[in-house]
Amino acid sequence: MNDLRSILTEQVDRLIGDAGGIALLRQIEAGEWPAELWAGLEAQGLALALVPEAAGGVGLSWGDAAAIWQVLGRHGAPAPIAETMLAGALLASAGIEVPEGPLGLACGSAAVPYGRHVARIVLLEGNTVALHEPGEIRPAGNVGREPRDAVMPGPRIARALLPNEFGPRAGLLGRALIRSAVIAGALERVLALTVDWANTRKQFGRPIGKFQAVQQQLAAMAGEVAAVSVAVGQAARAADAHGLSGAAFEIGCAKVVAGEAATLGAATAHQVFAAIGITEEHELHHFTRRLWSWREEGGTERFWAAEIGRAALSRGGANLWPDLTARDPQGSN
Repeated sequence: MNDLRSILTEQVDRLIGDAGGIALLRQIEAGEWPAELWAGLEAQGLALALVPEAAGGVGLSWGDAAAIWQVLGRHGAPAPIAETMLAGALLASAGIEVPEGPLGLACGSAAVPYGRHVARIVLLEGNTVALHEPGEIRPAGNVGREPRDAVMPGPRIARALLPNEFGPRAGLLGRALIRSAVIAGALERVLALTVDWANTRKQFGRPIGKFQAVQQQLAAMAGEVAAVSVAVGQAARAADAHGLSGAAFEIGCAKVVAGEAATLGAATAHQVFAAIGITEEHELHHFTRRLWSWREEGGTERFWAAEIGRAALSRGGANLWPDLTARDPQGSN
């Protein structure tokens, strides 16, 4: 991790940590908008983080953004800053001025995270991106009790073509990368909680973490958590080198790895914690419920596995091994 990225992630970690922790997640699940946290995130320039400096933004890379999104995941992603960053990047790439406030990204029939709170709607249709006023809103939520609303676009403010580096599936690819990154961060938090519990909770006169069966579970979980972080890093580097469209393979792989790890990680954590992990007073379920929700967003692991399989078949069997071994996320593919 470079110095700038380290400084950024430390600042974001501190900012969100000071905002209220699990108490903040409970407030959000009760329907409150984290106004103070959002103001702090905007003050840090994160809403314009992926907007080029020439367009008035910060000009961060996808790798920087993914590292920030992992920090968001470690805190349960209590605000739609990741979606706003992606929406801002899409608007700026098409020459549309990025407005202030939280932005909702509308792609097909997918729900809009925190749609009831967004200032503008960014609508993606093929190779075009449009900025709209929010129209009719139908509030809903996911298993994580996060706002996932149906938002109809209102009056159009601007519309333009996306450059080739984003492509017609920019919304799907961007959301897949976001969800992979926040899953990676949330799994880090869940692993830390589970290891601490295993070293604290005693049965038969010793911590349950001393039992070999529990150690094996924790080791397998740790391996999955590490794999997700590596896959997200590879996907972000590919996006920096080739744009979102050119990084579809790496992003798809990251989402597959993240979805499978979310399933195993949540199951392992609840097995180790037993009944206390699902009680309202405990913080574990706030993260595992989000893991179950996030693995379904931005394309499931089954969806992306099928996408990767179709791409491999279209390339032909003779190219499979070279594609797997010679592909360079940071250079030529």
